[in-house]
Amino acid sequence: MLLSSCKKGEDSTAVNNSGTNNPTPTAAKKFLALGDSYTIGQSVSEADRFPNQTVRLLKEKGIDFSQPRIIATTGWATGDLLNATNNTNIQTDYDAVTLLIGVNNQYQGRSQAEYRAEFSTLLNRAIQYAGNKVKQVYVLSIPDYSVTPFAAGSDKPRIAREIDEFNAINKEIALAAGVHYIDITSISRETDTALIAFDGLHPSGKQYGRWAEMLKQIIN
Repeated sequence: MLLSSCKKGEDSTAVNNSGTNNPTPTAAKKFLALGDSYTIGQSVSEADRFPNQTVRLLKEKGIDFSQPRIIATTGWATGDLLNATNNTNIQTDYDAVTLLIGVNNQYQGRSQAEYRAEFSTLLNRAIQYAGNKVKQVYVLSIPDYSVTPFAAGSDKPRIAREIDEFNAINKEIALAAGVHYIDITSISRETDTALIAFDGLHPSGKQYGRWAEMLKQIIN
């Protein structure tokens, strides 16, 4: 929530030369998205990224957000995102902060103990970026790429099982912290080919749109 700069006893209206009271324009709310290829929207247009679609849906509901700030890169695991936040100036006044990270921890065979420690640190930072307002932080579960053409010939049951194990960790930490937790894994496992981008691995704009709809409902 944004607070006005008015002193106690003052209202937030301005008087024009005709003597008419006009509301002071409200600054747009701020959206920060932290993650990896799923957040940067690998293989889709900028407009189809889930943070961008979320902002657009919120604007349609009369909730004005500026374009999201995205700190994410394809291939990042939790350690990479931690390094990025260490080296980036990030304010602590965001009205919505999303965190989606972990698929590359699983893909690279990194330990779940490492993931637990680094994800906890990242979530604490996300909460700080939201001004310590836990209800303005949204953790999204890791999608399951075992159902994509990219995983053809791989041990799909193992991938799905490990994704579930990493998600159990981030869900436990998120719920303990009191932030919102959004399960998008079930959507990623649907067999609709229109939900997969042309690269055969990442979500399409259609799938990102469904994630954005879930986010919009909670933020709204």
